[in-house]
Amino acid sequence: MTLSKNEIDDLTQTAIQAARLGGSILQDYAQKGFTVHSKGETINLVTEADLHSEKAIIQSIRNTFPEHQILSEEQGLQDIPKHPIKWVIDPLDGTVNFAHGFPMYNVSIAVEYEGTCVIGAIFDPTRNELFLGQQGRGATLNGTPIHVSSSPTLAEALLVTGFAYDIHTATDNNLKEFSAFTVRAGGMRRTGTAAIDLAYIACGRLDGFWELQLSPWDTAAGKVIVEEAGGKITNYAGEPYSIYGQTTLASNGLIHSEMLGVLQEIRSQYIPRD
Repeated sequence: MTLSKNEIDDLTQTAIQAARLGGSILQDYAQKGFTVHSKGETINLVTEADLHSEKAIIQSIRNTFPEHQILSEEQGLQDIPKHPIKWVIDPLDGTVNFAHGFPMYNVSIAVEYEGTCVIGAIFDPTRNELFLGQQGRGATLNGTPIHVSSSPTLAEALLVTGFAYDIHTATDNNLKEFSAFTVRAGGMRRTGTAAIDLAYIACGRLDGFWELQLSPWDTAAGKVIVEEAGGKITNYAGEPYSIYGQTTLASNGLIHSEMLGVLQEIRSQYIPRD
């Protein structure tokens, strides 16, 4: 069984509306102020904006698709009967940025059908940029088709990465990989939001991205957008990517093998093999 064109259109429209709704709530809080709380680690934050955005997004989806499953960052998997369609939601990706007033954050919403991400919407309210990917239909930015870059080699590439909240204590913390890529790539950035990183790979602003320990809501929408824009996304072994996995590597496709080589070379030196 596959989704019909009308079903895909309805799901896409709901995803766009929910993403824009969440983004408007974030901007309201950015202007009027908000309180910040810690989720255990001092740098793993949650704000009133996260919670309000998530609640509104879920209600918006529930109004149209009450029977669908929903997996969201703050509420987890909703306790309802299993359904072939699951929404995967990050109501505020880039919370640390948001809490500091740094304008690099977004709402990320994906639709998973029978275990495959088929629709992804990432909305950056600070720039009014809506990235959209639909399986088999391509990817767009504010309605205009987008495609990954044509940078052919790692030496010419602009890369981006991020670090997990346990960077201060974990042995496997991405610092060795960061150092290795920094001296091999044309440039390096860190935005603090994986969804934006993936969206920027899709539209050619960045060429490659890697990161450890991401959650499903961090990459579900971006996976669709990158692939539909002609890019490639795998795990560190070069295997098909799962949003429930532990490693993420995305690129324009042209530098993917080079990036895999660097990751495997560096990690073989300090990550024990099974």
